[in-house]
Parts: sequence; C-alpha cells; structure tokens
Amino acid sequence: MVRFLSLTQEEPLPKLYVSGYYLFILIGLYLLVKLLVKWYVVAYNRPLYRHFFVYKNISRAQETLLKREFKFYNKLSEKHKKQFRHRVATFINAKEFIGREGVVVTEDMKTLIAAIGCKLSFGRKEYEYDLIESILIYPNEFYSTINDAYHKGEFNPKLKALVISWKDFEEGYTIDNDNINLGLHEFMHAMHLEVKMTKHQDNTRFKRHFNLIMQQLANKELKKTLDETKFFRAYAFTNQYEFMAVLTEYFFESPKELKQHFPVIYDHINKALNLQLVGF
Repeated sequence: MVRFLSLTQEEPLPKLYVSGYYLFILIGLYLLVKLLVKWYVVAYNRPLYRHFFVYKNISRAQETLLKREFKFYNKLSEKHKKQFRHRVATFINAKEFIGREGVVVTEDMKTLIAAIGCKLSFGRKEYEYDLIESILIYPNEFYSTINDAYHKGEFNPKLKALVISWKDFEEGYTIDNDNINLGLHEFMHAMHLEVKMTKHQDNTRFKRHFNLIMQQLANKELKKTLDETKFFRAYAFTNQYEFMAVLTEYFFESPKELKQHFPVIYDHINKALNLQLVGF
C-alpha cells in the first residue's frame, strides 16, 4: 500500500540550514550597521558612538588627583567623567611606564600622563594610541640619539615610545596660559603619525580637516596676518607636524584667542579632534 504525505505536514528544517539562515541574517545586520556608522560619520562629521561599554575605573585617590590638578576633567558632565576615568584606566593598563636616570614612577605620574593623552583623544572613538607601547620618563631634558641633541620630549615610532622630561611635562599642565604643554605636543605627534598609518573613521576625519588647515596656511591673506600678529611661536612653522602640535597647545590653552584671531583654523582643529561634544 502506498502512503501519501499530507500536504499540511511540515518537515523540520535541517539544523545546518537553520544555522546558515541565522548566520546570513547576522552578517546582513553587521553590514547594515557598518554602513549606517559610515553614513553618520560622513553626514555629521563625528562618530556615531564612542563607547560600547564603560566599565573600567580608577582608584579614589586617582580621581581626587584629577579633580585637584586637571581642569578639563572638572568641566565634564558626569557621563563624560565616567568615560574619561574608563579611558585613563585603559591607558594605564595598556602602557609600560619606565623611569630613567633615577625617576621612580608613581601612580600620580601615570594618572596625569594618561589624562593628558585622554584629553587630546577624548572626542575620538579610537583613543588608545596603538603606536605607543611605553612611556619613558626622565627627570629633566635628555640626550636623544635621533638628532644628537637634548630634548624635552619626543615620540619614537620605531621603539613605540613616548619620551618626556617630567619637569617640563609637569610645567606644561600646571601652567595653562603660556601655550606650552609638552604632553599635548608629544601626544599630538603620536596621533598624527597614527592618522597617516591607519584608516579608521577618526583618522579619515582628522586627515580631512588637517588638509583644510594646510590650505588655510597657504592663503596669502592669512599668512600676512600670521606674520603681522606673530600669534603662534616661531617653532610652529618648522614643518606641518610641528604646526599641528603647537596648534594643539594653543587650542587647549588659548581657545578664545585662537577662535577670535583664526576662527576657520579653530573650527578645523576642533572638528578634527571632535571636541565640540564637550563644549570646545
């Protein structure tokens, strides 16, 4: 006797087929989100999100230090303070801090160095400075074999090392109205080189505004104004990398004056770093 299957009877789908179906959906969703993120960056000139999770924290003593020594931290909202602490903790855990010529590295040193780096990269989604693996801390100026001269700070990409004079680093963040900040200067060198070497969205935005800043500097009228006002110290015009590093110092220490004299340049450095989100 021949038996016929009922037309209403449903056969279960093979497990492999079901797994492939869900995998296809997940891949589709991933690509859709990726396109959305990319569209948002192009449309609004900033990342769609900067954190998935914020869960790391620093000690109470470290937070007290930030409140006492770091004006940038005190100006942040509670949400952004939490993100900043997470970033400082992440930075400290990821880097090796090495004292030179008798320097004993303390938690305060680690916290303040990390805070300067996080201040500069706070508007970025990629904030960890992958090109920096170690921080070398000298008590004062140190002899550099890069150009056989004494330096206050340098970024060595071959060694993946940020090297600083602690005396000059400390003066940089405590004296905040002279447009000289060694930490910001050297971290900008590290960021600028990372921008040239990688293609994530933060760096695409940075490159765009960096190129626009360079176009501004080529403008004859602006060059005339720069020559007449001598607003930036002469070292800024050594090369384009030093200009960006010095511009960063002025941006953080004299934002009102920079915006007043050179509003277009101010706008581009602000957007390159995405610091509108904290009121710059």
